Amino acid sequence: MVEAGAGPAVVLLHGFPTFWWSWRDHMSRLADAGYRVIAMDLRGYAGSDHTPHGYDPFTLANDVAGVIRSLGEESATIIGHGWGGLIAWTMPVLTPDVVHAIAPVSMPHPRRLRRALLKDGLQRGRSMYAIGFQWPFLPERSLMADDCVRVAELITQWSATPGFPDAHTARMYRSAFALWPTAHCAVEYHRWAFRSFLRSDGLRYARRMDAEIGVPVLQIHGADDTSVLPRVAEGSAEWATSGYEFALVPGAGHFPHEEDPEAFAAILVPWLARHRVD
Repeated sequence: MVEAGAGPAVVLLHGFPTFWWSWRDHMSRLADAGYRVIAMDLRGYAGSDHTPHGYDPFTLANDVAGVIRSLGEESATIIGHGWGGLIAWTMPVLTPDVVHAIAPVSMPHPRRLRRALLKDGLQRGRSMYAIGFQWPFLPERSLMADDCVRVAELITQWSATPGFPDAHTARMYRSAFALWPTAHCAVEYHRWAFRSFLRSDGLRYARRMDAEIGVPVLQIHGADDTSVLPRVAEGSAEWATSGYEFALVPGAGHFPHEEDPEAFAAILVPWLARHRVD
């Protein structure tokens, strides 16, 4: 976990296959804008605990809520990319007392994503990599092979920005992912997600998430995201009834906060200011 600045708390959550460093371009920006910025590693990644279990949204939401409380904050704005975005969507429903507002990035509302995976053939096809993660042992070996070169390949594949990731960025993510058992923990997120379509805990989660999001929502998506299609993200307003904004980052793929940090900040910082409570 890394902190910067002082003021209302903003928690930054990364996605797969990165770690807190994915928010490096925004730590100082948000601190300079007058916020206490907290970038944390999700369970199973980098400097976080690598536990044998706990990669379900119930546990992950409580992880983040626990961090907020441990830092002496009553509530925070949650900004999450990818899997971090799924946690951001989840927290106003499961841990509402610690959430002031949310900004999911590159992640539709969980109910919307579930619907798309069942009915949208193109989105289902773009998610086939995660279906491959359901095998035992093999996905971990693939991700770890050749010093985690597949991590850089996936980021390149899902990006729409030429030259991203550069050699330094790719090396950072490959090095962090090489810490065993990060590969296993990261795959467990995907295993839970797909098995949840039939398991009782997954069905319970889906039912719980069919609820109004009672805080302001800013949803940001790369206009050229080929991993999670923008048309899937656009249906998420159905659950956001307490103020909803949707913004596309032109020319960006699945990592808009890294591919075009300036355009991303131009969307995020004014929204934070509009919903700021000191």
